Amino acid sequence: MALVSSLFADKPADADIMFIGGPVAMMVFGYFLFRTLVWDLADEVFDCGDSLLVRNRGKEERISLSNVMNVSVSKMTNPPRITLRLDRPSRWFGSEVAFSPELPISINLFAKNKVGEDLIVRVDQARRQRAT
Repeated sequence: MALVSSLFADKPADADIMFIGGPVAMMVFGYFLFRTLVWDLADEVFDCGDSLLVRNRGKEERISLSNVMNVSVSKMTNPPRITLRLDRPSRWFGSEVAFSPELPISINLFAKNKVGEDLIVRVDQARRQRAT
């Protein structure tokens, strides 16, 4: 109600632009922020030893660690992200799978992501075994 009444009140035109433009700009910024950081995350990722079981939007696929080309661990983002780039694209998820691991809450912003670091080592071992 306040929005409608303020649109028809006598005041400078700059006030209307700020009253409407500010929230609209924040909505657009929020949309792109969520699209980039949150909406592409997988629903669930389970560690199965030599592979990862990925579930997203009702689809499920097992991804072998030897099929992972690169593991990217983001720093200083919330939620924390791990992105896997695959050698051969998966049937449901394409060439990249991003997920947010469960981590204990830490106030140390520079602490290493233990899940990501472990995954980097295991992917490297799986790729070496595949090469031999």
